[in-house]
Amino acid sequence: MSHFTNNNIPRQVRTLMTKQTADQGDVAVKAVGLSKLYGEFEAIKDLNFEVVAGQTLALLGHNGAGKSTLIKMILGLVSPSAGQLFVQGQEVQATRVNLSLSLGYLPENVSFYDNMTAHELLSYFAKLKGVALVRVKPLLEEFGLIAAKDKRLCTFSKGMRQRLGLAQVMLAEPKVLLLDEPTVGLDPLASAFLYQKMAQLKAQGCAIIISTHELGLVQDQMDRALILGQGRMLALGDLQRLREATSLPSLIEIHHFTPLQYQQLLNQAFFASFIALSTSERVCLMVPDALKVKMMQQLQSLKIYEFSIVPPSLQDIFHFYMASLQSQSTPSSNSFGHPTYVKSGLVA
Repeated sequence: MSHFTNNNIPRQVRTLMTKQTADQGDVAVKAVGLSKLYGEFEAIKDLNFEVVAGQTLALLGHNGAGKSTLIKMILGLVSPSAGQLFVQGQEVQATRVNLSLSLGYLPENVSFYDNMTAHELLSYFAKLKGVALVRVKPLLEEFGLIAAKDKRLCTFSKGMRQRLGLAQVMLAEPKVLLLDEPTVGLDPLASAFLYQKMAQLKAQGCAIIISTHELGLVQDQMDRALILGQGRMLALGDLQRLREATSLPSLIEIHHFTPLQYQQLLNQAFFASFIALSTSERVCLMVPDALKVKMMQQLQSLKIYEFSIVPPSLQDIFHFYMASLQSQSTPSSNSFGHPTYVKSGLVA
Protein backbone atom coordinates (compact mmCIF):
# COMPACT_ATOMS: atom_id res chain seq x y z
CA MET A 1 0.00 0.00 0.00
CA SER A 2 1.24 3.45 -0.86
CA HIS A 3 1.72 5.98 1.93
CA PHE A 4 2.33 9.69 2.06
CA THR A 5 3.76 12.00 4.67
CA ASN A 6 2.18 15.06 6.27
CA ASN A 7 4.51 17.16 4.12
CA ASN A 8 2.68 15.90 1.05
CA ILE A 9 -0.75 16.94 2.32
CA PRO A 10 -1.99 20.15 0.66
CA ARG A 11 -1.11 23.29 2.60
CA GLN A 12 -4.73 24.27 3.26
CA VAL A 13 -5.35 20.85 4.82
CA ARG A 14 -2.37 21.16 7.17
CA THR A 15 -3.43 24.67 8.13
CA LEU A 16 -6.88 23.46 9.08
CA MET A 17 -5.47 20.55 11.05
CA THR A 18 -3.21 22.75 13.15
CA LYS A 19 -5.39 25.82 13.41
CA GLN A 20 -8.65 24.41 14.71
CA THR A 21 -8.96 23.40 18.38
CA ALA A 22 -11.88 22.20 20.41
CA ASP A 23 -14.42 24.67 21.70
CA GLN A 24 -14.37 25.59 25.37
CA GLY A 25 -15.77 22.88 27.65
CA ASP A 26 -14.91 19.65 29.39
CA VAL A 27 -12.73 17.45 27.18
CA ALA A 28 -14.39 14.04 26.88
CA VAL A 29 -11.96 12.40 24.44
CA LYS A 30 -8.44 13.54 23.59
CA ALA A 31 -5.82 11.95 21.34
CA VAL A 32 -2.19 13.08 21.42
CA GLY A 33 0.15 11.67 18.76
CA LEU A 34 -2.01 8.55 18.66
CA SER A 35 -0.75 5.70 16.46
CA LYS A 36 -1.57 2.02 16.02
CA LEU A 37 0.55 -0.53 14.19
CA TYR A 38 -0.38 -4.07 13.19
CA GLY A 39 3.03 -5.47 12.29
CA GLU A 40 4.34 -3.05 9.68
CA PHE A 41 0.88 -1.78 8.75
CA GLU A 42 0.00 1.68 10.12
CA ALA A 43 -3.72 1.59 10.90
CA ILE A 44 -3.57 4.94 12.74
CA LYS A 45 -0.76 7.47 12.39
CA ASP A 46 -0.16 10.45 14.68
CA LEU A 47 -3.74 11.56 15.38
CA ASN A 48 -4.33 14.69 17.45
CA PHE A 49 -7.89 15.79 18.24
CA GLU A 50 -10.32 16.59 21.04
CA VAL A 51 -14.04 16.10 21.57
CA VAL A 52 -15.69 18.12 24.30
CA ALA A 53 -18.85 17.40 26.29
CA GLY A 54 -22.02 18.21 24.37
CA GLN A 55 -20.28 18.00 20.99
CA THR A 56 -20.85 15.62 18.06
CA LEU A 57 -17.82 14.59 16.01
CA ALA A 58 -18.42 12.94 12.64
CA LEU A 59 -15.70 10.36 11.99
CA LEU A 60 -15.32 10.06 8.23
CA GLY A 61 -13.07 8.18 5.85
CA HIS A 62 -12.85 5.51 3.18
CA ASN A 63 -13.08 1.83 4.09
CA GLY A 64 -9.84 0.94 5.86
CA ALA A 65 -9.10 4.54 6.82
CA GLY A 66 -8.74 3.64 10.51
CA LYS A 67 -12.18 4.57 11.86
CA SER A 68 -12.94 1.21 13.47
CA THR A 69 -9.43 0.99 14.93
CA LEU A 70 -9.87 4.40 16.54
CA ILE A 71 -13.23 3.38 18.03
CA LYS A 72 -11.70 0.18 19.41
CA MET A 73 -8.93 2.18 21.08
CA ILE A 74 -11.44 4.57 22.67
CA LEU A 75 -13.38 1.56 23.96
CA GLY A 76 -10.17 0.11 25.39
CA LEU A 77 -10.32 -3.01 23.21
CA VAL A 78 -6.90 -2.39 21.65
CA SER A 79 -3.95 -0.41 22.96
CA PRO A 80 -2.15 2.40 21.10
CA SER A 81 1.29 1.63 19.70
CA ALA A 82 2.35 5.20 20.38
CA GLY A 83 0.89 8.40 21.73
CA GLN A 84 -1.79 8.85 24.35
CA LEU A 85 -5.57 8.55 24.42
CA PHE A 86 -7.65 10.08 27.20
CA VAL A 87 -11.34 9.46 27.88
CA GLN A 88 -12.94 11.63 30.54
CA GLY A 89 -9.48 12.67 31.67
CA GLN A 90 -8.20 9.12 32.15
CA GLU A 91 -5.63 7.49 29.90
CA VAL A 92 -7.07 4.45 28.16
CA GLN A 93 -5.10 1.23 27.68
CA ALA A 94 -6.56 -2.14 26.70
CA THR A 95 -4.58 -3.79 29.52
CA ARG A 96 -6.14 -1.61 32.20
CA VAL A 97 -9.58 -0.38 31.21
CA ASN A 98 -11.14 1.78 33.92
CA LEU A 99 -14.61 0.42 34.60
CA SER A 100 -15.69 3.79 35.99
CA LEU A 101 -15.66 5.35 32.53
CA SER A 102 -19.14 6.26 31.31
CA LEU A 103 -19.03 4.90 27.76
CA GLY A 104 -21.79 3.80 25.41
CA TYR A 105 -21.37 1.98 22.11
CA LEU A 106 -23.82 1.16 19.31
CA PRO A 107 -22.45 -0.90 16.39
CA GLU A 108 -23.87 -1.13 12.89
CA ASN A 109 -25.37 -4.57 13.51
CA VAL A 110 -26.64 -4.97 17.06
CA SER A 111 -26.35 -8.52 18.39
CA PHE A 112 -28.81 -9.57 21.09
CA TYR A 113 -30.04 -12.73 22.72
CA ASP A 114 -32.80 -13.57 20.25
CA ASN A 115 -34.88 -15.61 22.67
CA MET A 116 -35.16 -12.75 25.15
CA THR A 117 -37.86 -10.11 25.01
CA ALA A 118 -37.14 -6.39 24.84
CA HIS A 119 -38.22 -5.96 28.47
CA GLU A 120 -36.05 -8.87 29.61
CA LEU A 121 -33.02 -7.55 27.73
CA LEU A 122 -33.20 -4.03 29.14
CA SER A 123 -33.81 -5.41 32.63
CA TYR A 124 -30.79 -7.67 32.25
CA PHE A 125 -28.51 -4.81 31.22
CA ALA A 126 -29.95 -2.55 33.89
CA LYS A 127 -28.82 -5.07 36.52
CA LEU A 128 -25.39 -5.37 34.90
CA LYS A 129 -24.95 -1.60 34.93
CA GLY A 130 -26.39 -1.06 38.40
CA VAL A 131 -29.31 0.94 37.03
CA ALA A 132 -32.69 0.92 38.79
CA LEU A 133 -35.22 -1.31 37.02
CA VAL A 134 -37.78 1.51 37.10
CA ARG A 135 -35.81 3.01 34.17
CA VAL A 136 -36.77 0.14 31.85
CA LYS A 137 -40.44 0.85 31.17
CA PRO A 138 -40.00 4.61 30.48
CA LEU A 139 -37.21 3.81 28.01
CA LEU A 140 -39.38 1.27 26.19
CA GLU A 141 -42.10 3.90 25.94
CA GLU A 142 -39.67 6.62 24.85
CA PHE A 143 -38.27 4.45 22.06
CA GLY A 144 -41.68 3.28 20.83
CA LEU A 145 -41.11 -0.31 21.91
CA ILE A 146 -43.66 -0.68 24.69
CA ALA A 147 -46.13 -2.54 22.45
CA ALA A 148 -43.40 -5.03 21.53
CA LYS A 149 -41.87 -5.34 25.02
CA ASP A 150 -42.89 -9.01 25.39
CA LYS A 151 -41.98 -10.11 21.85
CA ARG A 152 -38.87 -12.19 21.20
CA LEU A 153 -36.01 -10.21 19.70
CA CYS A 154 -35.74 -12.64 16.79
CA THR A 155 -38.97 -11.07 15.49
CA PHE A 156 -37.61 -7.50 15.57
CA SER A 157 -36.81 -5.56 12.39
CA LYS A 158 -33.41 -3.87 12.05
CA GLY A 159 -34.96 -0.52 12.92
CA MET A 160 -36.49 -1.93 16.10
CA ARG A 161 -33.19 -3.58 17.04
CA GLN A 162 -31.30 -0.30 16.54
CA ARG A 163 -33.84 1.53 18.70
CA LEU A 164 -33.50 -1.12 21.38
CA GLY A 165 -29.72 -0.92 21.10
CA LEU A 166 -29.74 2.83 21.66
CA ALA A 167 -32.20 2.40 24.56
CA GLN A 168 -29.77 -0.08 26.10
CA VAL A 169 -26.93 2.41 25.64
CA MET A 170 -28.98 5.18 27.27
CA LEU A 171 -29.78 3.10 30.36
CA ALA A 172 -26.70 4.34 32.18
CA GLU A 173 -26.77 7.85 30.65
CA PRO A 174 -23.26 7.69 29.13
CA LYS A 175 -20.97 10.70 29.02
CA VAL A 176 -19.33 9.47 25.80
CA LEU A 177 -21.29 7.72 23.03
CA LEU A 178 -19.66 5.92 20.10
CA LEU A 179 -21.76 4.97 17.07
CA ASP A 180 -20.50 2.90 14.15
CA GLU A 181 -22.74 3.24 11.06
CA PRO A 182 -25.91 3.34 13.20
CA THR A 183 -28.30 4.23 10.36
CA VAL A 184 -27.18 1.80 7.63
CA GLY A 185 -30.17 -0.09 6.31
CA LEU A 186 -32.71 2.05 8.16
CA ASP A 187 -35.59 3.89 6.51
CA PRO A 188 -35.64 7.71 6.73
CA LEU A 189 -38.06 7.76 9.67
CA ALA A 190 -35.96 5.33 11.70
CA SER A 191 -32.79 7.29 10.92
CA ALA A 192 -34.45 10.56 11.93
CA PHE A 193 -35.58 8.97 15.19
CA LEU A 194 -32.05 7.87 16.07
CA TYR A 195 -30.63 11.32 15.33
CA GLN A 196 -33.36 12.89 17.44
CA LYS A 197 -32.32 10.74 20.40
CA MET A 198 -28.66 11.54 19.81
CA ALA A 199 -29.53 15.24 19.90
CA GLN A 200 -31.20 14.73 23.28
CA LEU A 201 -28.10 13.03 24.64
CA LYS A 202 -25.92 15.81 23.26
CA ALA A 203 -28.10 18.43 24.95
CA GLN A 204 -27.50 16.60 28.24
CA GLY A 205 -23.73 17.00 27.80
CA CYS A 206 -22.90 13.68 26.15
CA ALA A 207 -19.95 13.72 23.73
CA ILE A 208 -20.83 11.77 20.58
CA ILE A 209 -18.50 10.26 18.00
CA ILE A 210 -20.34 8.85 14.99
CA SER A 211 -18.63 6.92 12.22
CA THR A 212 -20.76 7.03 9.09
CA HIS A 213 -20.77 7.09 5.30
CA GLU A 214 -24.21 8.73 5.21
CA LEU A 215 -22.86 12.25 4.97
CA GLY A 216 -26.15 13.88 4.06
CA LEU A 217 -27.67 12.72 7.34
CA VAL A 218 -24.81 13.68 9.63
CA GLN A 219 -24.04 17.08 8.09
CA ASP A 220 -26.69 18.98 10.02
CA GLN A 221 -26.15 17.00 13.24
CA MET A 222 -22.39 17.29 13.67
CA ASP A 223 -20.36 20.06 15.26
CA ARG A 224 -17.09 19.02 13.65
CA ALA A 225 -15.79 16.36 11.29
CA LEU A 226 -12.59 14.35 11.50
CA ILE A 227 -11.67 13.05 8.03
CA LEU A 228 -9.22 10.15 7.92
CA GLY A 229 -7.32 8.71 4.98
CA GLN A 230 -4.91 5.76 5.16
CA GLY A 231 -4.82 6.14 8.95
CA ARG A 232 -3.87 9.82 8.84
CA MET A 233 -5.85 12.91 9.61
CA LEU A 234 -6.69 14.80 6.44
CA ALA A 235 -8.87 17.47 8.03
CA LEU A 236 -10.57 18.45 11.27
CA GLY A 237 -13.07 21.25 11.62
CA ASP A 238 -16.64 22.45 11.53
CA LEU A 239 -18.43 22.70 8.20
CA GLN A 240 -17.55 26.35 7.66
CA ARG A 241 -13.86 25.77 8.38
CA LEU A 242 -13.81 22.81 6.02
CA ARG A 243 -15.42 24.89 3.28
CA GLU A 244 -12.83 27.61 3.78
CA ALA A 245 -9.96 25.10 3.76
CA THR A 246 -11.03 23.40 0.54
CA SER A 247 -11.98 26.61 -1.32
CA LEU A 248 -14.62 24.65 -3.22
CA PRO A 249 -17.08 26.70 -5.28
CA SER A 250 -20.71 27.25 -4.39
CA LEU A 251 -23.60 26.27 -6.61
CA ILE A 252 -25.75 29.15 -7.87
CA GLU A 253 -28.95 27.77 -9.35
CA ILE A 254 -31.09 30.07 -11.46
CA HIS A 255 -34.73 29.11 -11.22
CA HIS A 256 -36.53 31.51 -13.54
CA PHE A 257 -35.44 33.37 -16.66
CA THR A 258 -36.75 34.46 -20.05
CA PRO A 259 -35.50 33.04 -23.36
CA LEU A 260 -33.54 36.26 -23.90
CA GLN A 261 -31.91 36.02 -20.48
CA TYR A 262 -31.05 32.38 -21.18
CA GLN A 263 -29.24 33.35 -24.39
CA GLN A 264 -27.41 36.15 -22.57
CA LEU A 265 -26.20 33.65 -19.94
CA LEU A 266 -24.89 31.31 -22.62
CA ASN A 267 -23.31 33.96 -24.83
CA GLN A 268 -21.64 36.33 -22.37
CA ALA A 269 -18.00 35.41 -21.75
CA PHE A 270 -18.21 36.13 -18.02
CA PHE A 271 -20.78 33.40 -17.41
CA ALA A 272 -19.40 30.80 -19.81
CA SER A 273 -16.62 29.47 -17.58
CA PHE A 274 -18.93 29.02 -14.61
CA ILE A 275 -21.80 27.13 -16.26
CA ALA A 276 -22.00 23.56 -14.98
CA LEU A 277 -25.47 22.77 -16.29
CA SER A 278 -27.81 24.60 -18.65
CA THR A 279 -31.28 23.75 -19.91
CA SER A 280 -34.18 25.91 -20.97
CA GLU A 281 -35.57 25.50 -17.44
CA ARG A 282 -32.49 25.48 -15.26
CA VAL A 283 -29.01 26.98 -15.21
CA CYS A 284 -26.40 26.04 -12.62
CA LEU A 285 -23.18 27.96 -12.06
CA MET A 286 -20.17 26.83 -10.01
CA VAL A 287 -18.74 30.00 -8.47
CA PRO A 288 -15.71 30.50 -6.17
CA ASP A 289 -16.42 32.44 -2.99
CA ALA A 290 -14.26 35.35 -4.15
CA LEU A 291 -16.53 35.87 -7.15
CA LYS A 292 -19.94 35.29 -5.60
CA VAL A 293 -20.69 38.97 -5.07
CA LYS A 294 -19.63 39.87 -8.61
CA MET A 295 -21.70 36.99 -9.99
CA MET A 296 -24.81 38.21 -8.18
CA GLN A 297 -24.22 41.71 -9.51
CA GLN A 298 -23.90 40.38 -13.05
CA LEU A 299 -27.10 38.36 -12.70
CA GLN A 300 -28.96 41.39 -11.40
CA SER A 301 -27.67 43.43 -14.33
CA LEU A 302 -29.58 40.97 -16.53
CA LYS A 303 -32.60 41.44 -14.24
CA ILE A 304 -32.28 37.87 -12.97
CA TYR A 305 -33.33 37.85 -9.34
CA GLU A 306 -34.63 34.32 -8.70
CA PHE A 307 -31.66 32.15 -7.83
CA SER A 308 -30.38 30.16 -4.87
CA ILE A 309 -26.87 29.77 -3.50
CA VAL A 310 -25.86 26.35 -2.17
CA PRO A 311 -22.44 26.13 -0.48
CA PRO A 312 -20.34 22.93 -0.72
CA SER A 313 -21.88 20.06 1.23
CA LEU A 314 -20.05 17.68 3.54
CA GLN A 315 -20.20 15.11 0.75
CA ASP A 316 -18.51 17.52 -1.66
CA ILE A 317 -15.79 18.22 0.91
CA PHE A 318 -15.29 14.52 1.60
CA HIS A 319 -14.87 13.75 -2.12
CA PHE A 320 -12.35 16.59 -2.39
CA TYR A 321 -10.16 15.06 0.33
CA MET A 322 -10.51 11.54 -1.07
CA ALA A 323 -9.41 12.81 -4.50
CA SER A 324 -6.48 14.63 -2.91
CA LEU A 325 -5.55 11.45 -1.05
CA GLN A 326 -5.59 9.37 -4.21
CA SER A 327 -3.50 11.98 -5.97
CA GLN A 328 -0.85 11.78 -3.23
CA SER A 329 -0.94 7.98 -3.12
CA THR A 330 -0.65 7.49 -6.88
CA PRO A 331 1.50 10.35 -8.22
CA SER A 332 1.92 8.68 -11.60
CA SER A 333 -1.79 8.99 -12.25
CA ASN A 334 -3.00 12.38 -13.37
CA SER A 335 -6.71 11.52 -13.18
CA PHE A 336 -6.85 13.12 -9.75
CA GLY A 337 -4.02 15.59 -10.23
CA HIS A 338 -6.49 18.45 -10.04
CA PRO A 339 -9.51 17.17 -8.10
CA THR A 340 -12.71 17.79 -10.00
CA TYR A 341 -15.52 19.25 -7.95
CA VAL A 342 -18.83 17.53 -8.67
CA LYS A 343 -21.71 19.12 -6.80
CA SER A 344 -23.88 16.39 -5.26
CA GLY A 345 -27.28 16.21 -6.88
CA LEU A 346 -26.22 18.22 -9.94
CA VAL A 347 -28.07 16.35 -12.66
CA ALA A 348 -30.11 17.55 -15.57
